[in-house]
Amino acid sequence: MKILVPIKRVIDYNVKARVKADKSDIDLANVKMAMNPFCEIAVEEAIRIKEAGNATEVVVVSIGDKACHEQLRTALALGADRAIHIDTDQKLDSLHIAKLLNKLVEQENPELVILGKQSIDSDNNQTGQMLAALSKRPQGTFASEVVISEGKVNVTREVDGGLQTVSLSLPAIVTTDLRLNEPRYASLPNIMKAKRKPLETVAADSFGVDLSPRFELLQVEEPAQRQGGVIVDDVAQLVEKLKNEAKVIS
Repeated sequence: MKILVPIKRVIDYNVKARVKADKSDIDLANVKMAMNPFCEIAVEEAIRIKEAGNATEVVVVSIGDKACHEQLRTALALGADRAIHIDTDQKLDSLHIAKLLNKLVEQENPELVILGKQSIDSDNNQTGQMLAALSKRPQGTFASEVVISEGKVNVTREVDGGLQTVSLSLPAIVTTDLRLNEPRYASLPNIMKAKRKPLETVAADSFGVDLSPRFELLQVEEPAQRQGGVIVDDVAQLVEKLKNEAKVIS
């Protein structure tokens, strides 16, 4: 079984994002970038499925400029077999990404596509669902457990009040939640081996997808500064502040 894992290059989660002075976008100059944490979980799960003998190949794909090679090489060092870079300098929305991935799914024909449920920069939580609709494959979202058995993938996900397990016929689309696994670190020998693994670059224009922008970013602003809390002396003072200052009770 072949597994396809789309991964995204985002600002490292330890870095505080800054807004550009003209508020036109997030300032990415000299900012540390990394693989989206949900994508790391997807890569880890794909590798575990392969290590369990349920897959023969793990292919990672990223869409963007050449800087994506850094995250693709990281995925190769973690255990992926080969990488595909869909090269474009354009700023793409979720539907663009899903359409490009759908074209790649048609070419590669993986039995399982596993990807993060969302990226930590845009937080859209759309690409997996859109890809499932475009490729007409069953989807299991927010997976906290993935089990491959007898031509099916059983996906367990958290719902209000408990857990829900759905059984999907392969080929299928699965998106990962944070509780699915804990990603491994790449060892130095594997980092060196990753430099020799195949990384193919394909122009985004070659897929024949309309990549014209559908959204315009008007302005980005910093979130409002949070005010410090206060310690009250007793319940009566708390009620007085909630009533007269916060005005959340009457």
